[in-house]
Amino acid sequence: MSGKIKSRSAANADSLSGSVSCDERILRDCHQIYIDADSGLISLAQSVGVNLLAPRKKITVMLMGNHSAGKSSFINWYVEEHIQRTGVAIETQGFSFVTSGRKRESLTGNATLHLYPHFKPLQEFKGVSEYLSTEICTSRQKRFSLVTFADTPGLVDGDMKYPFDVDQAILWLGNLCDLILVFFDPMGQALCKRTLNIVEMLNDCQGDKLRFYLSKADEAGSESDRQRVMMQIVQELCKRPGLNKCGFDMPTIYIPNPNKPSRCVNQIEEVCRTIEKTINQTVQNTLNSLEKDCELIIEAVTDKLNTDRQNSVDNRRARCKGCVLGLLGFSVPLLLLALLVLGSLSREVLEMMLGEDGTDTLSLYLAPVVKAFESIPVQHQLYCCGGLVLLSFILLLLARLSFRTRSTLSGRQKRQLQEKLEYVQEVVKNKKKKLYEEYLRQSVADHDMD
Repeated sequence: MSGKIKSRSAANADSLSGSVSCDERILRDCHQIYIDADSGLISLAQSVGVNLLAPRKKITVMLMGNHSAGKSSFINWYVEEHIQRTGVAIETQGFSFVTSGRKRESLTGNATLHLYPHFKPLQEFKGVSEYLSTEICTSRQKRFSLVTFADTPGLVDGDMKYPFDVDQAILWLGNLCDLILVFFDPMGQALCKRTLNIVEMLNDCQGDKLRFYLSKADEAGSESDRQRVMMQIVQELCKRPGLNKCGFDMPTIYIPNPNKPSRCVNQIEEVCRTIEKTINQTVQNTLNSLEKDCELIIEAVTDKLNTDRQNSVDNRRARCKGCVLGLLGFSVPLLLLALLVLGSLSREVLEMMLGEDGTDTLSLYLAPVVKAFESIPVQHQLYCCGGLVLLSFILLLLARLSFRTRSTLSGRQKRQLQEKLEYVQEVVKNKKKKLYEEYLRQSVADHDMD
């Protein structure tokens, strides 16, 4: 890690900014902070044993309902381009993702999975890979630049056979999406049992993401007819455990047509506001997750450095202990050798070897040991020597075991960890703070930011 990391990250942030909305740039910058090859949080976290997931740059909105409920028509209206096929027949037999991009393009199954790697587990549902597609268009209407629509197969009852387990596939995708829009068609299929069953299962684990709409409300006849249809749908939903909640809301929506005016109240803009709220919440969640992930990395790096310091202290203690035991282990044989020398050589020979002063010094220090050894019966002296040899072996073995130390970080590794810590604390957290301030400035006056 070096100073180049900081300048490179700043350059990346500058290059990503442009004629895009504030929310779009914040999500894109956060995503870049995670995935950068050299200084991304994902690579930093992996180096200290922490696994992170990069936030997505867009929210995913799943549309579900019976066939011809108006899901594809709504996407076309929102994008303001004719992207999805519409009609009375079951036009959407698989999962179709609609997203914004640089040019108009249609992608097939494998390309779709490559574009959305987090959707790859969909392959586990046998046969679904052949029914995946992506439509890319250049529209930037409304908040489409921050939205990926997931158009699901039209649901029907009876003998209709799907090429894959459509119920489980929708449930899996619903768990991954940020918002689930359920469209009920008033023209005879609103009470499709398959739709109600899936809605009930989604409500068990993703109830906060579900939003219900009566689509094609302008085709439901008079106001009393619409009210009757809505009552039937609400009653059927409320029969399901978990769905009988107070304050049940189901706005009436339809695609506005200037050539076909209608007196029916159209709340389709409510869907746009719901999508916008989800985007705003996603931006906040992404910034909060960035803060938490920074803390996780800081904690992991700090723990690693503290553990290394503790290991260094323990290693020094172990070496000191090993040295003491080793000296004791070597001193025992030397003591035995001195006893043998004093016992077998005469004083004259010792004086010739060590001199008179050396002989006197040796005799002085070893006198207590010699007396203690001579006090032992002759027949036990050999056992005593053997015991001392065994003691010496044990001490040397303990010294060897004490020299076994824990691995520690090299100076270079510690410098790298310290640089990572400083980078997260000084660069990433400051960047997150600036992004949060930028996000809040959209809603809060400047004097409230002080």
